[in-house]
Amino acid sequence: MDKALYVAMGGAKEMMLAQRAHANNLANVNTTGFKHDFAQARSMQVFSEDPHYDTRAYVMTERPGTNFEQGPMIQTGNALDVAVAGDGWIAVQSPSGEEAYTRAGNLHVDVNGQVRTGAGLPVLGGGGPLVVPPTTTVEIGNDGTVSVLADGAVGLAQVDRIKLVNPPSENLEKREDGLVYFSEGEAEVDALVRLSSGFLEGSNVNAVNEMTEILALTRQYEMQVKMMTSAQENSEASARLLQFS
Repeated sequence: MDKALYVAMGGAKEMMLAQRAHANNLANVNTTGFKHDFAQARSMQVFSEDPHYDTRAYVMTERPGTNFEQGPMIQTGNALDVAVAGDGWIAVQSPSGEEAYTRAGNLHVDVNGQVRTGAGLPVLGGGGPLVVPPTTTVEIGNDGTVSVLADGAVGLAQVDRIKLVNPPSENLEKREDGLVYFSEGEAEVDALVRLSSGFLEGSNVNAVNEMTEILALTRQYEMQVKMMTSAQENSEASARLLQFS
């Protein structure tokens, strides 16, 4: 009887984990540059020195990867909003100090002149965090060049260039902080990566698909709970029969 109970219990637990993955996707349907996480379930056999356990197979939910396809381009008209046109990433400094990558190009300049993303992460330039002097105008070229127009100046002056990279997608890993990391450390600058100024890249999450998956997982969870209830009822019935014997 314990086989049915533990298999159902493990299934219910994994359904909840899968729900979490799809709920996170759905919650970020309007997040700039968000990339959809895949979720899948597979059977996992139990191996033990006791041969009786080899007949058991439990379900295991996992995130096999991330969908790096480009999201929709949204025109904003803001000079500090940039979207990566095609493949590529914007290099930023993660909260832990590592170099990480994002497609969220909703940039702004803080009070210290440092260029940051909408999440407050420093944008990296040619030699570290990108900083601009006090200006009235900041322009970002399609190659990542950052130019400024200082007070009293006649023309634009180039101050730095946003680090744009395009490492192989199979070497990229999306972590719990939502940022993408290169498995081999820091990626090299790719001069072919281009930006579109005045645009933002939207999330590539399909809200209808995520809702459908969540509803399907809810039904599967209910089925696992019913199976646990049936196992309990069978156990109680067996105990009553033993009392009469």
